[in-house]
Amino acid sequence: MYTSYKQVSEFSLEGEILNLIIEDGDKLKYLRIGSDRGVEFLVKLCKELRASVSMVLKPGLRVEVAGQKQQNLKNGKVKLKAYSLKLSDSKHHPSQPEVDTKHTPVGILLADRAIDSPTSSPTTPTPAKISGKILVCQKSDCQKRGSGAVCKALENALNCSGLAGEVIVQKTGCLKQCKAGPNIVVMPDKTRYSRIKPAEIPAILDKHFAVVKD
Repeated sequence: MYTSYKQVSEFSLEGEILNLIIEDGDKLKYLRIGSDRGVEFLVKLCKELRASVSMVLKPGLRVEVAGQKQQNLKNGKVKLKAYSLKLSDSKHHPSQPEVDTKHTPVGILLADRAIDSPTSSPTTPTPAKISGKILVCQKSDCQKRGSGAVCKALENALNCSGLAGEVIVQKTGCLKQCKAGPNIVVMPDKTRYSRIKPAEIPAILDKHFAVVKD
């Protein structure tokens, strides 16, 4: 007779994103979240959720996630898989709506966004829409080859071009091809650049993103 040693239940968690775990080069698969009690959780994102929130998430954001908890009763290991995610800030958004987590995976992006409602003022400015993300490898080989300087060059170039509110620089784990570092991947088109130099950054931004000029 087959005996299942897995116990499945629902979970919900609120905390701060400590790290985004990228696999297969450029796919966001896990979030490491720190709770207010100082406990760290590794949460896997379902495929549908990854597609809807990967362009917005970054370390330091507070999130509320909910989904399925699977516990191995033999070894005590717990796996968490999120089917819903909401950016949250209890200080600035005390009345954020609840998320339906039971069936359809959904990503609800509220932080730093205007929320449409019948009572919204038509004169309220809408924050710039995030149009891209640049992944920068931070593994030791790329660090030795200058990935830190590349990050600084990206941040400076985004600020100077007016793209700082639209394009996110995300430090990641290994993006493969370590010996050809520093490596970056420009999202959402997944264009890879290897042996990148800080002086090349402005041209890359011009190529992939519309530069805002006064």
